[in-house]
Amino acid sequence: MRRVTTPAPRRDLHVALLRDLGADLLGGVLDVGTALSTEQLEARYGVSRTVVREAVKVLESVGVLTARRRVGLVVRPPQEWDALSPLIVGWRLAGADRHRQLAEISELRRGVEPVAAALAARRDEAEHVARMRAAVEGMAATGPAGDLRAYLAHDVDFHTALLQASGNRALASMAGLVEQALAGRTEHDLMPAVPEPQAIRWHREIAEAIASGDAVRAEETMRLVVNEAADAMAQQDPAG
Repeated sequence: MRRVTTPAPRRDLHVALLRDLGADLLGGVLDVGTALSTEQLEARYGVSRTVVREAVKVLESVGVLTARRRVGLVVRPPQEWDALSPLIVGWRLAGADRHRQLAEISELRRGVEPVAAALAARRDEAEHVARMRAAVEGMAATGPAGDLRAYLAHDVDFHTALLQASGNRALASMAGLVEQALAGRTEHDLMPAVPEPQAIRWHREIAEAIASGDAVRAEETMRLVVNEAADAMAQQDPAG
């Protein structure tokens, strides 16, 4: 009986191509200034022209490639890439540069989340506070058991709700970046086997400070949370 092979969905091929391109770009296989054609990408990665074109649009939008007349698609220097793009962040977290990427996100979080916590406390966002409280209960249930995947999901829920509670759309747009930082610690074994109980208590205190309108306590406690996470990752950085 002949075996029928179902081709991979185009979306999966698109994601796989971006992943492989990222590995080659960060690994030095494709150097800055390298000129590429659609045909070369098709042959190199074994995908269709349609998949290549979709990927190229994404890479142009985040500053990785630029099209030049009579030259083709040219690889731009990493310092010109969109450093806040989830795609670029994901590439760096998957590569040898992950500790530096996590350190940079931690520095950004220090300037974003404490401010968001203070703003949230000054606004009436009962729905978001309820989500934060529920997330803390989830963290308290899964953390001591060492269920890091479930703990991560609750932790992400907490920080997403907090950023949204700020009422500032620019701050809320940082949720995806914070999620990647939290996920990066878990996926690359940079979390302790059992999350720090103190960190869970701080999350609870933030939710209650926001609920009571205490902007100062919300901001100060959130600063403790992001500092603790940054310090923990710095201790595991082999270059530190």
